[in-house]
Amino acid sequence: MTPPAAVCLGESMAVLAPVHPGPLEQAEHFGRSFGGAESNVACTLAALGIPSAWISRVGADGFGRHLVRQIAEHGVDTSAVGYDETRPTGLYVKETGSGQGHPHDLGAGHSRLHYYRRGSAAAAMGPELLADPAAAPLLAAAPLIHLTGITPALSDSCHRLVRTLLAIPDRPVSFDLNWRPSLWAGRDRQALRFLMNASDVVLLGTDEAREVLGTDDPAALRKLLPRPSVLVLKDDARRSTSIAPDGSTVTELALRVDVVEPTGAGDAFAAGYLAGTLKNLPEGRRLRLGHLAAAAALTVRGDLGPVPPAALIDQLLASDEADWAATTVDHAGFHPAPAR
Repeated sequence: MTPPAAVCLGESMAVLAPVHPGPLEQAEHFGRSFGGAESNVACTLAALGIPSAWISRVGADGFGRHLVRQIAEHGVDTSAVGYDETRPTGLYVKETGSGQGHPHDLGAGHSRLHYYRRGSAAAAMGPELLADPAAAPLLAAAPLIHLTGITPALSDSCHRLVRTLLAIPDRPVSFDLNWRPSLWAGRDRQALRFLMNASDVVLLGTDEAREVLGTDDPAALRKLLPRPSVLVLKDDARRSTSIAPDGSTVTELALRVDVVEPTGAGDAFAAGYLAGTLKNLPEGRRLRLGHLAAAAALTVRGDLGPVPPAALIDQLLASDEADWAATTVDHAGFHPAPAR
């Protein structure tokens, strides 16, 4: 296997989702899959041609074995995933709205995740993972390590793991805020500012920035987070903005998408942007590649959407502003502007 260009570290969980949308009290049959911010990023990076690895811990149970196998089948190196004999694999149940008028229905196009992850195998990770004979070589050699704000909220030991990793010199790290209020309940959210400021690439949404840092103003964010080489501010379905250390910005509009479900779009954007970074694309094209990956995720009921063919990606990345803005995306794929 090609050595990974990006190593993603964090929890992935087994996922149960009703076969048919609607409130959980009406669900009789469930499908099984997997989900987790870091493994989602690793899978999308692999789909975009970037060799990737995912490092974590799962329970020595059927859910854990299944999700590791599924992630590996997406082309991700899972050789450093460990199996815990005493703790379970985390689980979440995914509820999606049907729009059929039931009083507890979430509404068409909306979803909610119900987590059962306390005491999971991944929550027991700590700094000792960095000395693991399978994980250490991957972490030492990768041009980029990807983390999120979920991992330090899982447990005190996970927080120490992230802080220790960020303190290693000359180890490029990207950090997606991935704000989860329920995980940070009772914890000091200001720790996230320290973690972001110790990273090289920081990705965060405007809503997350307001909630955690008190502002979504690019200049103000740069004062709060002066160290990273770039801040990437995502404004939902509208635009993304890259903020350089000197405060200069690059902005790209999001594509127009017929959204099936929003879950996984943020992870896909991160993967697209990081793929562009690892390919040394110009900043605007890095943002566009993030939007392309996010758009693919928005058109499926699941976290991982099929990225467009490489030739189409190249065409869209090179298109002018008018053609980019005229591109639409739906469940049938990407529809570039007609030739002029």
